[in-house]
Amino acid sequence: MVASNATTEALTTATTLLDKLEDAGQQSLVLAVDIGGTKMDVAVVDGSGGFLWRDRRETPGSPDGEDVFAPLGQLVAEAVRFAGDRLVACGVGCGGPMAQDGVTVSPLNIPAWRDFPLRERLKELSGVPTLVDNDAKALALGEGWIGGARGCGNYLAMVVSTGVGGGLVMDGKLLEGASGNAGHIGHVVVEPEGRACACGGRGCLEAEASGLSIEAITGFPAKEASLPVRQRTGTLVGRAVASVASLLDLPLALVGGSVALGFGEPFFAAAQDEVSYRCGLSFARETRVVPVMLGERGPLVGAAALGWNVLPGGHRAKR
Repeated sequence: MVASNATTEALTTATTLLDKLEDAGQQSLVLAVDIGGTKMDVAVVDGSGGFLWRDRRETPGSPDGEDVFAPLGQLVAEAVRFAGDRLVACGVGCGGPMAQDGVTVSPLNIPAWRDFPLRERLKELSGVPTLVDNDAKALALGEGWIGGARGCGNYLAMVVSTGVGGGLVMDGKLLEGASGNAGHIGHVVVEPEGRACACGGRGCLEAEASGLSIEAITGFPAKEASLPVRQRTGTLVGRAVASVASLLDLPLALVGGSVALGFGEPFFAAAQDEVSYRCGLSFARETRVVPVMLGERGPLVGAAALGWNVLPGGHRAKR
């Protein structure tokens, strides 16, 4: 495990979370919601990160925002009935961009939601304080809580799936940025004359290495990608990680998502090789690129961490 560089005075997200769990009591539960371009995943999670109830639905491709929300609303209602009065908070991970504090969301992978009031809708359904944040930022919290970044104060967590997202922890605290959208590594340029991206830019990592982009480039679903495609995808991710590691002095990059985890060793070897090749500064060359420890559970564990963090006494204010 990489040792934390945070000072003794810095309050780490993991410590904050554990303190709140102690205060809340082990009988309390949170609702965890992970929203992606292909699926909506909901779980009831206890104080140790265990799932007591879980279900998912496909994300509708409808152009109507209410049609997209309908299956999510059904899942949340079922989860609330299961948890009963033990439910104390709701944490939601969703693609971005989004407004400050997740009041509204406009995920690039869900075109029907533009300035959609997701937080208020889920707060009404759940009846508990609700926090919405970027899904990759949630993953970063989850990996710091009970995953591969536990004990590390500076790291990047990434999702390479339908889209590409990231969350940054610096000096033990989740990096927010001016509007709460810090960490969008999917929009770091890795091919200057590359493909047009849904964000309006060109050559972004997401435009070259996401599952949707791989299918558009090759004509095949990402899960059927050839070895060269898997290696190229890893190389591009490593290129983006190299830039961020050099800028922010990060010793660790954890990568999850269906594309990264599905591509496996060839992807991670190529990513690590590219970091070593691109980074001239010694501290950046030492950056390790590894799979997330929590696997496919990571996004929901991260959403649960957001839920626990909505309670009083943490680094985020109560919503």
